[in-house]
Amino acid sequence: MKVIILTIVISILIIAGLAWISSISQKNKTNNAVQTNGILTAQEQAYNFGNISMAAGKVSHTFKIKNNGPEPLTITKIYTSCMCTEASFIKGNIRQGAFGMLGMGYIPQINQTLASNEEAQIEAVFDPAAHGPAGLGKMERVVYVENSGKNPKFELFISANVAP
Repeated sequence: MKVIILTIVISILIIAGLAWISSISQKNKTNNAVQTNGILTAQEQAYNFGNISMAAGKVSHTFKIKNNGPEPLTITKIYTSCMCTEASFIKGNIRQGAFGMLGMGYIPQINQTLASNEEAQIEAVFDPAAHGPAGLGKMERVVYVENSGKNPKFELFISANVAP
């Protein structure tokens, strides 16, 4: 009986170790994008929802982004700073997401290319009720847009004052 239990424990440890090694390998693959001379910019990099009510539900804002560089760039990944916020990538009739907080579930590579001077949108959705009563007051969240351009971790900011 002890041998069976020991075998099961060792098997579980081996499987967990392989999963951990696989996750590190996946992270290394996502961080090795070839940098280009693309330059990701936004018409506005921060948006304040002002006073919002927890009871009124989710709020959203769409940021317009653009590649202002001379070469194409690739949007590789989008994620947020908190589970209360999600973000989606929109280019023409292509919509990918909603993507949440890194480390709180699988965030896939999106690999969408923006040619020089090409535009797209990032929609940020904030749920003021996600934190319950502890989430009242001023909040600030970030949407991270990883890309192959000169600013590889581009940030978009949302803020609000949450009331019941």
